[in-house]
Amino acid sequence: MGATKTEHFTDAQNQIATIAKALGHPARIAIIEHLLKVNECICGDIVNELPLAQPTVSQHLKELKNAGIIKGNISGNSICYCIDEKTIAILNTYFLKITQTLSKSECC
Repeated sequence: MGATKTEHFTDAQNQIATIAKALGHPARIAIIEHLLKVNECICGDIVNELPLAQPTVSQHLKELKNAGIIKGNISGNSICYCIDEKTIAILNTYFLKITQTLSKSECC
């Protein structure tokens, strides 16, 4: 894979890009929607909700966790996952800024 030169961008730009990349798969969106529906979940429950094998679901959970979108706590032999509100707030702020800028714009 080629160099992305992320050092040429701000920390905020890199953070939004990481989050957006993690959101770039429908299985991850389905996981987020499931977590929002149940408010907390263990990995086994998520596997039962998706038409994917357990290792594939685990990989998607890892990507979401690495991006900070979800957080997980070990509970016995399971990991309980939930949405990380701080990351969602960062996304909300980012998109609000875009929306506010566009509402003031007379472009196209």
